[in-house]
This record gives sequence, structure tokens and C-alpha cells, in this order.
Amino acid sequence: MARIKIDTARRTGTIDRNIYGGFIEHLGRCIYGGIYEEGSSLSDEHGFRKDVMEAVKGLHPPILRWPGGNFVSGYRWTDGIGPVEQRPARLELAWHSVENNHFGTDEFMRYCEVMNIEPYICVNMGTGTMDEARDWVEYCNGTGDTYWANLRRQNGHPEPYNVKYWGLGNEMYGQWQIGHLSAEDYVKKAREFAKVMKWTDPSIKLVGCGQNGWNDWDQTVIEGLAPLMDYYSLHLYTGSDDYYSNVLAPALVDFALETCQAMIERARFNQKLDHPIHIAYDEWNVWFRQRSAESALEERYDLADALAVSSYLNSFVRHSDTVKMANLAQMVNVIAPIFTSKEDLFLQTIYHPLRIYEEQMQEVTLDAYVDCKQLTLTEDQEKSRWPQSIASLGPFKVLDVSVTSDQQGHELAIAVVNRDQEEDHTTTIQFADPTTISQGRIYQVNATDPNTSNSFEHPDAVTVQERQLELADGNLTYTFPAHSLTVLRLHAE
Repeated sequence: MARIKIDTARRTGTIDRNIYGGFIEHLGRCIYGGIYEEGSSLSDEHGFRKDVMEAVKGLHPPILRWPGGNFVSGYRWTDGIGPVEQRPARLELAWHSVENNHFGTDEFMRYCEVMNIEPYICVNMGTGTMDEARDWVEYCNGTGDTYWANLRRQNGHPEPYNVKYWGLGNEMYGQWQIGHLSAEDYVKKAREFAKVMKWTDPSIKLVGCGQNGWNDWDQTVIEGLAPLMDYYSLHLYTGSDDYYSNVLAPALVDFALETCQAMIERARFNQKLDHPIHIAYDEWNVWFRQRSAESALEERYDLADALAVSSYLNSFVRHSDTVKMANLAQMVNVIAPIFTSKEDLFLQTIYHPLRIYEEQMQEVTLDAYVDCKQLTLTEDQEKSRWPQSIASLGPFKVLDVSVTSDQQGHELAIAVVNRDQEEDHTTTIQFADPTTISQGRIYQVNATDPNTSNSFEHPDAVTVQERQLELADGNLTYTFPAHSLTVLRLHAE
């Protein structure tokens, strides 16, 4: 029998709700035809799809990253302000489309305001200049009698937007990126961008452009940019048609966070820095089927993908002392939990773990000891279109677990992904200190087949099953079904 042992006194971190953040990019139908559809009977007076807004509200994303993504490295932000009919249409090179610029800074800020979401803007460090970046900060946050602040007022927004989070470019390490840079050249350029942006508004928080958290780019950029950045971004995509290669791949998150945090602490120690530098996992998801611009990255997700997403979230929770922001890529249609047509939408399988974690997981992360069956995955067995291998990170516990509580220790949430494709696992849940569980509730995501997907025709093939937890004589034993996510929400006396 498997065992999960919890010590409520071993508090390992405090969760920043920004780990449940989102991301939108001018790519395919993410914005146009996704969150924003001018002239649609489903849209409000601002062009925002009302049905999509309700679906997004179900996820309660606290922060939203925009406008990219690869798109930002060729984006002229000044094209997207002022009267819509006067905005220029531009050839867009990242995704080989035409950008009409109808959705720009003011539309993004209006969306964030209506949805009660914190905005996070990534600046163009490809074709963009430091003047353009500092002007963007002034347009959004300026309070004085200056050109860009006055232009914002002229455009109908007298009060500053107070955008707190600013990303210093997107994936500048990649040959696919417009304006690709070496790590050394990126550091030189980012330092100058950071200086003028912070001089324009000293209150902003800057996010340095990281890669995956374990390579030479990360080492160079962390050491060179540490004095000026508040967050360091990591990106990770995984996914495979092979069940175990898919659901075990998020083990890379734990490896990346532990490796990258060590680099950060080394830089802080050697440079005698007194400000913290946290990790922003500002692009992450399962993504492997639709890879081309022609497909518009409209991935259709199954239950196995939802389990992988759940393990990503478990890693963010377990490392709550390190990762203080994470942004699922992306929000609508493009590798997304919400999928629309002109008339309707449905919620993809990955929507449900995102909602459960945001609603049920508590504030404090607790250490948990897990004793269970282990899985191995050799390099010969591993199948993935992504270059990174996870075989050397094994063996992998079949139960992937994270545990949280409120500050008082009365409300507990235990998230368990049973990654075993075939077997249920009966598990005793023990507490290191005397704890009485007086009531509990179960939130479960599962289906008979891990290949099950949702669709317009079958929108609830995979959904959340909710029921009361039966307690017997104070003993807590639960059988976690094969290929399932279960969150146990407990009240302790």
C-alpha cells in the first residue's frame, strides 16, 4: 500500500497566486477570434467575447502576459494605439500573418481591468530600441506633463495603468527569434534597456530572458543581469503520443527550478546582492501535435495532457519558495484550455486541473513524504519531439504529490496525480503530528481512457467529478484511480 505522510509544521514556502497566470499572443486565433472578435454577436461593446470572458473568469488568472511570444520581437507598440481606423496593418514575420493592430496596449489594459487581472508586458528586444521600451513604460505609467503620458490621456486614459511587470525580450537565445542574440550580447543590450526602463519608473519589476534553467545561456545571463532583474524567466514545453513519456516529462520542471535557483543564489552571493530574484515560468504547457504557423497551434488535448499539466502545477507548488510567477501558454485556441468557434466554445481537458488548483490549493506549501511504486523510463522507451530527455531523472514515483494548507493549518489540500496507466493505488494518508480530519471533499479529473478528449460534440467527456470524502474512525485511506488527478480538500481540527 502506498503512503503519504504530511508534517504540518514543515512549511516549505508561501504560494504566490501569480503561478496561476496566463499568456496571450498575436498568433492564430488566440486574440482575434479568441478573446477579441469585433462585430460578433457574442462580443461586448469593446469587442471582447463575453463567453470567453466567463470561461477565463473560471480560471481566475491573476496575471496575464502579452503581447508575446515570438510576435513581440517584431512588434511596434505605437502601431496599436490611437483611433483604430488609423492604425496600420503590418506584415508580421514571426507567424507569417498580417497584424491589423486593432488590439493594442489600451485594449489589453481594458481587458485586464475588466477581468481584474494584473498586466505583464514583454518588450521588443528584437527590432525594438531602448527608446521604444522606455516610451512604452512612460505611456503606461507616466504621471507627469510629458509627451507619452499626455498621449495616453489624449487616447482616453487620464490615469496611469501602473503596469508593474515588464519582460526584457522573449526567447532571445533562439535562432527562430527576430533579433536573435548570444547570451553575452543579450546581457549588454538588456542592461541598457533595464536602466532606462527603471529610470523611467523605478517601481517596475523586470523579468530577464532565460532559456530552460540548466544551460550555459542561463549561467551567463543570470550572472550578467542579476543586479538589474527581479525575476528570471524560464520556458518549457513537453508532450508525446506515448503515455508515459507525456505524463512524466514535467519532471524537468523540478530539475530546472532546482538548477536555476542554484545559479541565481550563486550570483547573488558572489555579487553581494540583497534583493531577491525569483523565477517566472512565463511560458509552459504540453505542446507537440500542432507545431506550424499554418496549423495556428490549435492543439486538441486529452486526459493524459491534463495529467501532465497537473504535474507542472505540482512542481510549481512544491517550489513555491522559488517560482513566484507562471504563465500557461496560451489562453484561447492556441495551445489553450479554451477552444472557440464563431458560435460557441468548449473547455479542453487541461482547463479542469488549472481551475481546481487555483480554487482549492491553499497558501502554504507543506513538505510531504511519498512512499509508492516507482516507474522507470529508459532512453529507448522515451518518445518525444522535444530535444530534452528525462530518462536520467528517474525513477519516477507513480504518485506525484503536492500539499498545501492555510496559515492556520485548518484547511488542507492534497493534489495527487496517479500516473500509472493501468493500476489504482490505495494510499494511507498520515500526519506527523496529531491531526483529526473532520470533513473532506474530493475533486477528480479522470476518464476510462487517457486518450479521451473534449469537443464541441462531447464537451464534458473529461470534466471534474466532485463528491464528499467518506471518513472512517479518523483513518484516512484513499484509492487513487489509474490515470487520474485527485485533489482532496480536508478540514482539520
